[in-house]
Amino acid sequence: MTIDTTPKRAKGLWLIPVGLILLSFIPIITGSLRVTQLGGGPAIMPQQDRFTEFPLPVILHIVAGITFSIGGAFQFLPALRRGKRSWHRMAGRVLIPAGFVLALAGMWMASFTVLPAGDGPALRVIRLVFGTYMIVCLILAVRAIIRRQFVTHGAWMTRAYALGIAAGTQAFFLIPGSGLVGSANELYRAIAMGAAWLVNLGVAELVIRRRVRIRVRGREAGRARRAIAVGLHVEEDATAPQVL
Repeated sequence: MTIDTTPKRAKGLWLIPVGLILLSFIPIITGSLRVTQLGGGPAIMPQQDRFTEFPLPVILHIVAGITFSIGGAFQFLPALRRGKRSWHRMAGRVLIPAGFVLALAGMWMASFTVLPAGDGPALRVIRLVFGTYMIVCLILAVRAIIRRQFVTHGAWMTRAYALGIAAGTQAFFLIPGSGLVGSANELYRAIAMGAAWLVNLGVAELVIRRRVRIRVRGREAGRARRAIAVGLHVEEDATAPQVL
């Protein structure tokens, strides 16, 4: 007797986008408050000259980041990938440009705005390195989908998404350390933020490898089913009565 666990498994998969959105919760909230403030709303967030002097790239970075983190979380659901007009395909036409805007605006701010307290030259370089790698991931993902290399496309988009939502991971790295060494410690901030990007990339690689193993097992199971089917067919031919 077999028990069908498909509904339970499908229900469990919805925990993936929920978890990813919760990971991005802190930057989503703080970013939304910052955009509201830059738009003339109440001054809830601390004032920073680098934001008020160049508000456009800041707003673009925040809006693109929120779009990329929330919309991208649902791209991991297999149920939303089916069909020519699936959520996955339609959302991708928005999320890929949002990813480019997120990375480019972040690199612009790292390059041309005044560094706040705690952001030294090392962190500037780290931001530019990971921002550049995110752009490379997006370019390779676009090239793969044009060539209809769906597995490769998924791998590069997974890496890009991991980089794009690193602000959430960075919050978990920075908040505890701020109480120990202060929020303006340049060395700690550079190490913590760089480590958060690396952790996200490491998780992304584990997800990609797991997909490969699942596909390999699926192919092996398919070959085994075909072999069994062929064997049964041969056996039926062998036991069929011969007509003379």
